[in-house]
Order: sequence, then structure tokens, then C-alpha cells
Amino acid sequence: MIELPSPNPAVLARRAEIVEALRKLVPDTPLGHGVIGDEIRLKAYETDGLSAYRQPPLAVVLPTGTAQVAAVLRYCHENGIRVVPRGAGTSLSGGALPLADAVVIGLMRMNRILEIDTDNRLAVVEAGVTNIGITQAVAEEGFFYAPDPSSQLACMIGGNVMMNSGGAHCLKYGVTANNLLGVTFVTIEGEVIEIGGGHLDAAGYDWLGLITGSEGQLGLVTEVTVRILRAAEGARAMLAAFRSNEVAGQAVDAIIGSGIIPVALEFMDRPAIHACEAFAHAGYPLDAEAMLIIEVEGNAEEQDALLGKLREICARFDPISLRVAETAEESLAIWKGRKGAFGAVGRISPDYLCMDGTIPTGELPHVLRRIGEMSDSYGLQVANIFHAGDGNLHPLIMFDANDPESFRKAEAFGADILKLCVEVGGCLTGEHGVGVEKRDLMGVQFTREELDRQRAIKSAFDPAWLLNPAKVFPLDGLPAAARAAA
Repeated sequence: MIELPSPNPAVLARRAEIVEALRKLVPDTPLGHGVIGDEIRLKAYETDGLSAYRQPPLAVVLPTGTAQVAAVLRYCHENGIRVVPRGAGTSLSGGALPLADAVVIGLMRMNRILEIDTDNRLAVVEAGVTNIGITQAVAEEGFFYAPDPSSQLACMIGGNVMMNSGGAHCLKYGVTANNLLGVTFVTIEGEVIEIGGGHLDAAGYDWLGLITGSEGQLGLVTEVTVRILRAAEGARAMLAAFRSNEVAGQAVDAIIGSGIIPVALEFMDRPAIHACEAFAHAGYPLDAEAMLIIEVEGNAEEQDALLGKLREICARFDPISLRVAETAEESLAIWKGRKGAFGAVGRISPDYLCMDGTIPTGELPHVLRRIGEMSDSYGLQVANIFHAGDGNLHPLIMFDANDPESFRKAEAFGADILKLCVEVGGCLTGEHGVGVEKRDLMGVQFTREELDRQRAIKSAFDPAWLLNPAKVFPLDGLPAAARAAA
């Protein structure tokens, strides 16, 4: 079980005073309460996508602009109150898990599109704009925003920046960091800083690179400038079904080794195929042990040429079937199954842990075999759904939340998968972040000295360790200020 720090009794004793002070900074609006302090409404914020862990916060603040965020942070800093930033709450690593004495700053009301500049291929949006909302805002002009996490209908760009999210199309277009130009950033002291902007690169240190993926440890992002891209003429998806996970992994390695870079290259195993087919009715091959979704884009000639080469590569691995979508509707159906995969697996098991580790693609056959062996050893079923092209694994470990022993096994199984990722030359996380889920595994990937350097950066931005405490860094070995906060 993941350990959470004990609340500060002095802060808890001042709850009413704190809530009243926050209400003066963020008053109610026609949208609803600016500050939530009653027990019933706080229940909605007690967890994120890692719902195995729950803890109602001290209060929730819902600002409508950067100035209010700065005022709240300044107040919390001056009064020694912990802060947990939150977007849509889709984090699968416990990144938005509250603490009992923490104020949650929810950015969902900051959802305006501030600027669209197609000449310079950028958009400026507030942190609460959904991922897909950016593409919808520029689609009429023939543009799109490339990163597309499976939760893109709900997840917000501020959270994407904090976790450096990716998605199915990151193989060709990169993750959030590769599509980010600038942010408006607020420090724990309430100082508002502009980092980057409408230009391609900035002079000096790469502060934008430091902020992206920082998981709310250094400050809060309130506005984001993203790169938008011209949409391709068209795209087509191909299904390739195989007799085993290992053979499918070999096909992935061969595709990447050929030099062809598909727009997306996704992997699903038998449990995932069956769950997603029952949900999407996309014509997935139910007799396959593993399946790849491969998408290419361009004009018709480019698509045909690439799909022809991909057919030749896949044919070397004795596929059960190869099928190319001939219409846009067929491609949409194929992707409906994949995009709804995490929810569809709920048909198999209502409770599962979604892991997130990254490996070299050449290690896919070995890692998939080892995950299968671990599944047998722990006696827990696993569904493998992941971004195979960049080696970002998402094994879904199924368990019974009503059985503490089943949950314990699931956590241990997940830890072993992440350790295996590091062992073969990968890392603990690809796009979900560390949060609380992988916090105590950081020592598997980093030495004590490396963690100390990272903690020193955290301390420089947040000396009292008030920002998203008890996340990312193991609780042992923290500096004095961090221990006091934890």
C-alpha cells in the first residue's frame, strides 16, 4: 500500500478560516461555487484515475484566471498550506490525489481559447481546455493538435503539460514536449512568469523543458502555447493479427527497423481484442492472440505505397489476417475500439491497474513473454494495450478491489513490470507520470545522488515543499523542509 503523509493538525484546525479566506480570493460565479469546503461536494475530488486511493482534500478552489491562481498560491505559501493542482482528474498515477490538509486548485473553469494563429501555426489556450478541444478549435482551418491521449475527450492541456502526455500518434508527431512552445507559469509565491511563447526556440536555459513533465512539483501552468499542424490529406488504418504476443512484438520491431514511421502503431492482446470488439464492433479478429493497428497518412498514392510495404513486413510473421480499412468509416471504427479500450476492459474486470512503462522496441518479444509468465505466477489476468511504436507499455492488471490480497498482488505485479522495463534499458514511465504510483520505485531507475539533484531543483522552486507533496520522490531521504511537509 502507498503511504500518504499525516495531515498537519494546525492546518486542519483552521479549516473554516482558510475556506473563508479563499472565498474572498475566488468568489462564486454563475458557474457555481468558487470554493468548495463541504464534505459532500469534496467527495468528487477525493481521487483521480488511480481510484484505488482516496483522500478528500481540505478544500477545492476553482479559479477562472491566472490572477486568481496567483492569489491562491500566494495565500497558501504565506500560511504554509499544501497545494495539489488538478485538471480533469484523468491522471492514472495518482498525480492529483489530494491530502487531507491540502487545497486542490482545479483549473477546469479556465477553458478559453485565447488565440489561434494559423500563419505561425500556433494556438494559445488556458490550462482547462481539453486536449481534443484544441483540434476542434482549429479543424475548420485544416489544422490539428497532434498529441492524442486516449482520454483526450476529457483530459486538459495543463495536465498534459504536467505529465508530458503522448497518445497513439506520438510515434510520428511526438509527445506534448515536442508540440509545446510556451506556458504561463505561476510559482508557489504567486509570481507569474512567461516561459517561451510564439517563437520556435528561446534563448537561455530550457525552462520549458524543465516545466514539462514536472507533475506540479515546481508551479502551476495556467496558459499554454501549442504548435498546431496542417492536417494530412487522408489516413488509413490496417489490422494485422498474429498467433502470439511474441510474434506480434517481432513484427513491431521489424516495422521500426525498416525505417518506416507510421502515424501510429498500436498493440492489443487477446483479452483486449475481445473486450474492445464487444464494445466497438469494429471487426477485430477474435481468433488472434495479438493484433496491431497500423495507421499511415498522406495522399492516396503515399498511403498505398506505405501499406504495401507494411503488408510485406507483416507477411513475414505468418499473420492470421491482414485487413486494410477502405473507407474513413472503417478507420474510425478501428480507432473507436482502441480509443475506448481502457473502458472496454471493464467488461472483463471492473477493477484494474493501468501500468505505464517504456522499453526499447527490440525488447518487446522478451518483455511480453515475461509479463505472461508473471501473470501466471501472480494468478492475475493482464490485458496488454499500448503504443508499440515507441515502446510505451500499458498492461492492465485485473484484480478484485474488494479483496485486499488481490490488490496487494496487483501492486506487486505492476512493480515487477516496471522493474523489468528498467532492467531492459527502458524507464518507469512513458506518459502517465510518477505520481504516487511509482514514487517508491524511483530508486530502481535513479541513484541516490541523481534523486538528490532532482530534489534540489524542487527545493529551489518550492523551498517548503508545499506543491503536490508526497508525489514523485520517495519519502525516505527527503530534505528537512520536505520531511516537515510530509
